[in-house]
Amino acid sequence: MQYGFKQIRSVKSARKKEIIRSGTTVEQMVRAIADLIITGAMRPGERLDEISMANRFDVSRTPVREALGQLCAIGLVEREPNKSAVVTNVTQRHLASMFEAMAELEGICARLSAERMTVDERRMLEAEHMASERLVNEGAEDDYAAHNTEFHTRLYRGAHNDHIFELVTQTRARLAPFRRAQFRLPGRLLRSYEEHQAIVAAILQADAANASRAAYAHVATVSDASVVFARDVEPVSGID
Repeated sequence: MQYGFKQIRSVKSARKKEIIRSGTTVEQMVRAIADLIITGAMRPGERLDEISMANRFDVSRTPVREALGQLCAIGLVEREPNKSAVVTNVTQRHLASMFEAMAELEGICARLSAERMTVDERRMLEAEHMASERLVNEGAEDDYAAHNTEFHTRLYRGAHNDHIFELVTQTRARLAPFRRAQFRLPGRLLRSYEEHQAIVAAILQADAANASRAAYAHVATVSDASVVFARDVEPVSGID
């Protein structure tokens, strides 16, 4: 499924102004800056000066430095010694490679969950999934994004494999801004809910093969929805 940039243009100007001020936490800053980068309000090559960012968020330079470090780990920002951090160019190829790895890991988690989840774990997964229908009907993007994180965490823990859990959560952390951004696209909330339903149904039936296929297909669809936020463009000129 393909989406065009026209569908998110209206988001850009609003997101550029949507900055959390006093009481901003590092997590909030990471989320706000990531959203600005992904929606194009901050372009590749744009400098993220610590002093300017501290003034923008009404915080000291210490949390700004920590937030930029996390953004570097995600791959949205890069920083050389003794230089300001700059927004990176997240290409479609790079994003697709990360989602490919994520799809494989989620497929493994769903398969193992179908085989290993306890009765209580299956009931909790189903109950949480059913409760999210209200968020879809209300179009509550942020709340559904939070639910989505919890849903997938239950899937990862249900695999009962600590090493896989570590790998999948690390990969998810790098893709989190893109997975969150997908919910701004038209109709994505409902499609996500329906894809979750296929995963849950297979797990409840202990159908490992179908659970794996459903989870893999779900992440592949997320990849298609998120690729619109990658940019194969040149950095801003005049920025050193």
